[in-house]
Amino acid sequence: MQNDYSKIAESLHPLERRVLPYVSSNTFSELSQLSGISEAEISRPMQWLQEKGLVSIKESALESATLGRNGIAYAQTALPEIRFLKFLATPKTLGEIKEKSGLTDEEVNICLGLLRKKEMIDFQQGQISSRGKNGNLGEMQDFLSALPKPIASLSKEELSLLDELKRRKDIIQIETKKSYSAAITELGKRLQAYKFESIIDNLTPELLATRGWKDKKFRRYDLNIPVKQLFAGRRHYVREAIEYIRKIWLDMGFREMTGPMVQTSFWNFDALFTAQDHPVREMQDTFFVQNPKSGKLPSQKLVSLVRNMHEHGGGIGSKGWQYQWSESEARKNVLRTHTTCLSAQTIASLKLADLPAKFFSVGSNFRNETLDWSHLFELHQAEGIVIDENANMRHLIGYLKEFFRKMGFDKVRARPAYFPYTEPSMEIDVFHPVHKKWVELGGSGIFRPEVTVPLIGKDIPVLAWGLGVSRIIPDYYGITDIRDLFRNDLKQLREIKAWLK
Repeated sequence: MQNDYSKIAESLHPLERRVLPYVSSNTFSELSQLSGISEAEISRPMQWLQEKGLVSIKESALESATLGRNGIAYAQTALPEIRFLKFLATPKTLGEIKEKSGLTDEEVNICLGLLRKKEMIDFQQGQISSRGKNGNLGEMQDFLSALPKPIASLSKEELSLLDELKRRKDIIQIETKKSYSAAITELGKRLQAYKFESIIDNLTPELLATRGWKDKKFRRYDLNIPVKQLFAGRRHYVREAIEYIRKIWLDMGFREMTGPMVQTSFWNFDALFTAQDHPVREMQDTFFVQNPKSGKLPSQKLVSLVRNMHEHGGGIGSKGWQYQWSESEARKNVLRTHTTCLSAQTIASLKLADLPAKFFSVGSNFRNETLDWSHLFELHQAEGIVIDENANMRHLIGYLKEFFRKMGFDKVRARPAYFPYTEPSMEIDVFHPVHKKWVELGGSGIFRPEVTVPLIGKDIPVLAWGLGVSRIIPDYYGITDIRDLFRNDLKQLREIKAWLK
């Protein structure tokens, strides 16, 4: 047992050794004076000693009533209602009081309310007069002048005055001061008698030269002592997840599509065969850009092909939308509502000689949503297309199953669905391993010929999908409110786990 005491003693920090001999039942302030350690530093060695079981620390809180900004002024002069009543030695009009009493308009209004409630003033024929009552104003002024005081020491009458003054602006403040005291434990008492002067903290050249280290002990390293936590630099956790998703598609041989967040309605809607009178193009769903309000359209040839497709079906057996297509409507700038606009731009840039080809993007999109626990006006989407003469729905399901498998979802199913610019279409569900239920995470399908023919000049299969990344990420991090994905909380950013799928 003696050897155990020695090990503990030899592991004590110099500050712990300085203060330990003085601990009995003391406040931290007393220990600071006895040991010569400043009050700013004393809590550190005391905390260390408690973690070693040598002392026990007790925390207590003392609440005090102190003066606020207005209270300081009123303690030096007098409460506004006292000065108000003194000015009413003779009846006065409200205008005279505001002009000559020296009180602010706010103080006059407060006095009128308080004194009328206490029946200390009268209103007659446009004049205000005192009824000669002082109420408890004298006691209130004396109480104010006697502050600060501990609340525990206040009498019943003083507590009533305190409660009344607390209702008023900046007169009273309640301050809570924490204090700490320490008591020695049985183990600590044994170590108080230890000869700490035999312990060496640092091996210096002088000790080596004089051999002063002989017959002494070196302070032990305490590997269990708490140390300050260090946080390594890292990407934002949402960015970590996005980078992982990028890597999945890159590893599968896809090339990345990029493009601006501000797009013309042509690329965001028209190129995807979304009619110009479709509700999705209204302000309640889409953010339209005010400056610049309009953008440039692509080549006149492509614009004409898209126009013909909308108006009468472009000669491919489709009826189109049977309306007069507007070029000015197509020029309107929007914050992109999906990354599918990048798919349209990419397909339009390809030649038949470039095929087969496959592309992906992971980017921000914007919807005019009301913010709540499950909706943001900015969302991330993983977009993908495969342009291949031989592509079919089985290939599409295979790509998506492989993606979700690498995201940690082994069970994936496809359900028939409807989407405006794909046919056939399907929704993708994954089986949630924790909640034990199927969860819809995206839409997919094969682009309609009304989309592909104007863009690439041929009715060729284009597998396409859009997956809600913002639905996948929160669950991994245990986030239940989607707004917390972008909360400006440094503690959360430091402590949240890394993305290790």
